[in-house]
Formats: sequence, C-alpha cells, structure tokens
Amino acid sequence: MTSMNMNLVMKPKFNKPVANKAVTIEDKVKRITRGDEDLRNELLENYQPFIKKVTSKVCNQYIDQSRDEYSIGLTAFNEAINQYQEGQGSRFLTFADMVIRRRVIDFIRKEARQNRYVFLEPEETDEEGRVEDSFAEQQAAISHYDQQLQVENRVYEIEEYQQLLKGYGITFKVLSKNCPKHIDARENAKQIAQLLAENEKLAAYLTEKKQLPIKDLLNMVSCSRKTIERNRKYIIAIALIYIGGYTSLRSYIEPS
Repeated sequence: MTSMNMNLVMKPKFNKPVANKAVTIEDKVKRITRGDEDLRNELLENYQPFIKKVTSKVCNQYIDQSRDEYSIGLTAFNEAINQYQEGQGSRFLTFADMVIRRRVIDFIRKEARQNRYVFLEPEETDEEGRVEDSFAEQQAAISHYDQQLQVENRVYEIEEYQQLLKGYGITFKVLSKNCPKHIDARENAKQIAQLLAENEKLAAYLTEKKQLPIKDLLNMVSCSRKTIERNRKYIIAIALIYIGGYTSLRSYIEPS
C-alpha cells in the first residue's frame, strides 16, 4: 500500500444495511453434496426447462418429458450435481450442459447401433430392390448423423476447454507460443502431463491450486526443473485434456 493510500481517511458508515449475499446454484450444489436431498429434488424440479432446452438442442427437435432422451438428460443433470467441483474452472450450468450433451449423444449413438443390427435382416417385400435401397439410405443417414454429432461434440469440447484454460491464465494464443518447438520436447511434455493426470493426488493439486506440482513431478520424471517450468503452460493444457475427459481433443495429442 502506498503512502498516499495510507493517508486516506476512512469515513465511518452509519446505519448502512448489509446486503445479503445471493445464493448461487453452485452454493446449492455444495449443500446437496453434503446431504441435502430435499434441495436436490427442488433443483431437479426447477431446472427441468434447462434440461429440456439442452436435450432438444442436441436432438435438433423439441423433447418433452415423455421421451427417453429427456430421462437421459434428467439423469445426467443429477450426475452433474454429484460430480461438480467448484474449482474446476466452469460454472455449474456450463458443466451440467456438457454432461447432458455427452450422455444424450451416447444414448443416440447406442440407439443408432442397435438400429443397424435390425436393418441387417429386412423383411421380404413385393417390390424388388425397395428394401435394399431403403437399407442403404438408412445406413447413409445414420453415418451422416453420427458424423454431425462428432463435429458438434468436438466444437462443444473446444469451447468448454477454452473456458477451462482461462482459469489457469492460458489462452489458445499463449498456448501456441508456449508449445515446445522440437518433437522430442513435445512428447516429453505430453508424457509428463499424462503422468500428472493419471495420479489422483497430483491431478487434484493442479485443479485446486491452478499450479503444477513441480516438486512431486521431479520425483517421477528424469528431466530438470527448468525443463518443466519452461513448458509449464503446455503441460497444464495437455493434462487438463486428460483430466477433463475431452475425448475429441485427445485425438490431437495422441498418435492415431
């Protein structure tokens, strides 16, 4: 604090009411994870419109409570409540949106695979060629839809990952500048990141402190402190891909 600031005269406050701090959904989720099941039921009830909105967007059509997709979305929202950690870099609703999307997409893909097996033995028809053409069209439609889902999931993961990186003071522009120039250095950094992500204690340290556990890493790898510190942002970014379960993004950092 400067000398100028030290000389400021603090005016006394008279009868100024203290505003109550607004209770956020993150606060409610924290209470639920501590055992408030009544609040859980209240949250599931109040956020049905949100669940319908996210599920409908994934399915590209309105989904009401009678559809299986809605049930999947509701279960995913409850799953998000159980898994959410406030320090992970995103708001609860952003996290819940991601979980719902992933679960609904997995459900649609599972249904599509089951339909493929049904189509393999079509019923006989009087019109020659009609069934075969229909089967081919259905296969093409399923394949196209599956590709669309993969693209949408990848775009969503990139957006979520970008927001997560901001909590660590990292942007894509900064990441590109801090990417190791040599292939060997990049591969070493990836291996360090993977080791970190697979170690529950070190992963928790990273997500809570927003810092690399350099001292612990040095006991696990054969490189120097200087090397780890030089590639710190790149290691963090790669580790977060593993920790966050960003399956689409893993294809960019792992050999095919």
